[in-house]
Amino acid sequence: MDLGYAGRVAVVTGGSSGIGLATARLLLAEGARVAICGRDAARLDAARHALDGDVLAHRCDVLDKAQVARFADAVAEWGGGALDLLVNNAGQGRVSTFADTSDEDWQEELRLKVFSQVLPIRAFLPLLAQAAHPAIVGVNSLLAVQPEPHMVCTSAARAAAQSLLKSLARELAPRIRVNAILLGLVDSGQWQRRFAARADTAETRDAWYARLAQEKGIPLGRLGEPEEAARAILFLGSPAAGYVTGASLEVSGGVSRHI
Repeated sequence: MDLGYAGRVAVVTGGSSGIGLATARLLLAEGARVAICGRDAARLDAARHALDGDVLAHRCDVLDKAQVARFADAVAEWGGGALDLLVNNAGQGRVSTFADTSDEDWQEELRLKVFSQVLPIRAFLPLLAQAAHPAIVGVNSLLAVQPEPHMVCTSAARAAAQSLLKSLARELAPRIRVNAILLGLVDSGQWQRRFAARADTAETRDAWYARLAQEKGIPLGRLGEPEEAARAILFLGSPAAGYVTGASLEVSGGVSRHI
């Protein structure tokens, strides 16, 4: 299937590693021009050199309004004034119960999950409005619809972000489509760090990940790969999904329990 990305311009926030980097790589392979951003200059530079194609790499904290505005200006100049796809991909989970989550933790988590969507969408709306078939894809978590008590703060923040995206799908229609992917456990730097800190250092990576999947009750018996999440993003953001908006696509290995 031709997803129709040839010559199109895409922005991927959090594009210097993990799902963001995998998304940028697949978009380039489909013929798109891709702008990525990240906070870490060294990691962003490494990502730029690892990608093959027309890439703009811009250092930006998506929670800083002024930095996001400068990123949008840079994309406008580099991309020709129109943006076909915005992929908002930022933030990881916070493990905490209600009893051990401070007010500051709540504020930080809600700000990260909600404003990492709000600020880029607001900044890039004028460019999206200039495209023929613009789309926004928010990278969210299954926690948005299936909260976990040991991640109470992140679950609430993810639900807020999901409600925002659903509302925007109606407000921005029919010009701009807005969709989301809901992630289960996907291999990332977060899980790699937990593996490195494992109690039994003799346990292999494959064994540790298999045990994790079993403990989490993942029917497919493994964690997802960043590329698998990226493929879902590419579909939802493409003209091939032209009649899909306000949707959420689970990429969770079947771990969801809700209907």
